[in-house]
Amino acid sequence: MAESLTDDHALVRGVPLEDEPGIGALTLPGFLREIADRYSSNEALVEHRPGGAVERWSYTDLQERSEAVAKSLIACGVGKDSRIGILMTNRLEWVSSCFGIGLAGGTMVGLSTFSTPDELEYLLKATGISILLFEREVVGKDFAEILNKLETLIATSEPGTLLSTNFPYLRRLVAVDDDRPIGAIETWQGFIGHGEAISDERVNACANTVKPSDPAMLLFSSGSTGKPKGIMNSHRGINIQSWRWPRIYDIEAEHPVRFWSANGLFWSGNWSIALGGTLAGGGCLVLQRVFDPVDAIRLFEAERVSLPYCWPHQWAQLEEQPGWATADLSSFWYVDTEIMLRHRQGTIPRARLDPRASYGSTETFTISTAFPVNTPRELWEGTNGEVLPGNISKIVDPETGKLLKRGETGEYACKGPTLMMGYLGVPGEEVFDEDGFYHAGDGGFLDERGRFIFQGRINDIIKTGGANVSPVEVDWSLCACPGVKVCKTTGVAHETLGEMVVSLIVREAGSELSQLEVVAWLKERLASYKVPRKVLFVTEQDIDLTDTSKIKPAEARALAAKIMAREAQTG
Repeated sequence: MAESLTDDHALVRGVPLEDEPGIGALTLPGFLREIADRYSSNEALVEHRPGGAVERWSYTDLQERSEAVAKSLIACGVGKDSRIGILMTNRLEWVSSCFGIGLAGGTMVGLSTFSTPDELEYLLKATGISILLFEREVVGKDFAEILNKLETLIATSEPGTLLSTNFPYLRRLVAVDDDRPIGAIETWQGFIGHGEAISDERVNACANTVKPSDPAMLLFSSGSTGKPKGIMNSHRGINIQSWRWPRIYDIEAEHPVRFWSANGLFWSGNWSIALGGTLAGGGCLVLQRVFDPVDAIRLFEAERVSLPYCWPHQWAQLEEQPGWATADLSSFWYVDTEIMLRHRQGTIPRARLDPRASYGSTETFTISTAFPVNTPRELWEGTNGEVLPGNISKIVDPETGKLLKRGETGEYACKGPTLMMGYLGVPGEEVFDEDGFYHAGDGGFLDERGRFIFQGRINDIIKTGGANVSPVEVDWSLCACPGVKVCKTTGVAHETLGEMVVSLIVREAGSELSQLEVVAWLKERLASYKVPRKVLFVTEQDIDLTDTSKIKPAEARALAAKIMAREAQTG
């Protein structure tokens, strides 16, 4: 349990990191070696390729494929801390490229396949990557064509000789899914061929130079406000989080995890939980390049998936499919049926609680507070977990930085072994306070037991009638309401209350959910002042989701105010 440094102030230290069980090697090369030695012939990854082919990799296969990428990178001049970009959907080559970059001593830059041409140009310039490994065709986008439009030299240069004024550090472009070299863009087979003359000893020598404190990954926030922030994470932070997920999910030896996710590995949460956590526990990750509910159900059955990792709107789409009710989901073992499923699916063998009592961000490479799933309900319910080993959390006044007391709402700040190294291009003194804490911009409080209660972004906490309402808490209850597909709670200015609690809801297909039904559902689960006074039903076209399928808070607030103003005018 978390140990309090003081009795009354909101400053809490987790147990020492060395007391946390299950933590192994703290570099990506060390992690790969350890899991390959421990699980060798076990199935690590499976991908159902377009056209019907199925490819399966053991842990030994993953190590060998990653070493092949490392050899090619070394042959192409990659040195310590060189930045290598990956612009791909979830596929086998993404994983081998990521670990290959780590073996070569480089820094992996994860680029979103949702990027527009303007966003991609910004990311390439900001990161200074030297090699881009990319998937040419992604959901109607041709990234080769986009790259050629961004820099005309790409079409006229030879592979490996790119000299760009727009991207001065970019030297090599490699397309993973195309066997036709186009100007400076070379094929995956051609790229892998560069490493044939590099010895295993050379790869091991490079891997041995990597230290836990070295930069491992440069990932980007989803960009809900302004341009995406580049967040640099160390090998140490990434690996600590990977090793702890099997404990937090309470993975059982008799039920090895077969994890499925279609969410991008270029996001920290999916890398940490889906990839790192699965491999740390000796499980298998079932890859799906992009989310398709029909194909996902097929994969669940064919690959006997035991842990499907979905966002709420994806669960809603799955449940809308005609084949969902009759699908054989008897392999589902690690799924929170209580919060995720709106309707009972008869083949799922048990109700399981997800580690929903948690909080984190890309800046901490996912979680900084959590409770494992086997924690008694009376300890975790209504909280976002206890401070994780090695971390220190505090609550401060967002304007003065003054340390607040237990139970007082303020800004969450933390530091610890998984905290980011910093933001790309931002001086450290603008990122961390004088004591090394990162101030998250999130509001909440630490209770008398040192548990964190997240209440939303500082600017998003709804102040109504003198009370603080967490829109996140309302949405957690709303997303389990039958008939709700997507929801977002916000505050709208009100003459006497200050702000009125308002919920925007996209109904499930065919649902006739009413405001009365929503309010009745929430009244059974929330205090009366937290229940929205107004429920607005909108369409998916009315809202603007980020790449991580979040509704932008400012736009939700503006949309709610606009709809209510229009209703007031029409009487």
